[in-house]
Amino acid sequence: MKTVISSVPVLACIAAVLVAGCVPSPENYETTPVQVQTDKGIVTCQLYSKDLVVWDRAIDRPNSMGVQEADAICKEEGKREKRR
Repeated sequence: MKTVISSVPVLACIAAVLVAGCVPSPENYETTPVQVQTDKGIVTCQLYSKDLVVWDRAIDRPNSMGVQEADAICKEEGKREKRR
């Protein structure tokens, strides 16, 4: 009796590896962090390529500020930089 190994799982694994190598990583698009002065204090933002403001985020914020608020400030800063 012959054992036949299906090539479908093997091909699926190979395809997954190839696709994973093509997915852009945010680290490839990072710029120098910028600081934004707010009423609550300084927010440090990690901005990315001007075309990828959706990734912009806060990497440091005042204790009195939530993560979502700080991230929103950074996204706005990314949009402002994009318009420059």
